[in-house]
Amino acid sequence: MDGSGYRFCPRCGGGLERRVLKPAEPERLVCGGCGFVFYLGPKLVAGAIFELGGGIVLVRRGIEPGYGRWTFPGGFVERGERAEAAAERETLEETGVRVRVDGILGLYTYEGQVPAVAVFAARAVAGEPAPLDETLEVRSFPRDELPWDALAFPSTGHALKDYLRR
Repeated sequence: MDGSGYRFCPRCGGGLERRVLKPAEPERLVCGGCGFVFYLGPKLVAGAIFELGGGIVLVRRGIEPGYGRWTFPGGFVERGERAEAAAERETLEETGVRVRVDGILGLYTYEGQVPAVAVFAARAVAGEPAPLDETLEVRSFPRDELPWDALAFPSTGHALKDYLRR
């Protein structure tokens, strides 16, 4: 997001304008009234890769982007929420399976793409898999049968390859 949709300061309501504050950094949105700098940071998605029933659990997305394609369960980290807690929460919301994060698998970022994606290795601790919020299907894939040609995002493939190398 380049910030072009923001016109007014969230502090005082004054008009925002683009300014270069430091050489070699991008333009920033700055309030012409109070001087507030409106930094636009990347959103963070947190997801979990875990195994159940002898395979890696993936969800088939029921929303855009990536509708009908496969990925690990995950979603946006809420303000003030730990990324690990978000991965656990999103997994439960999308699959019905409660997981516990064992550690970070990787952080995946791509030029021109928002959001950044933090992926955690996790283990299932309770629940039965079922398609829930934003999910068409939940399936456990044997390691040698992952749907590489039907993955939703580049980060899905990169994280799965990192997981398999562990």
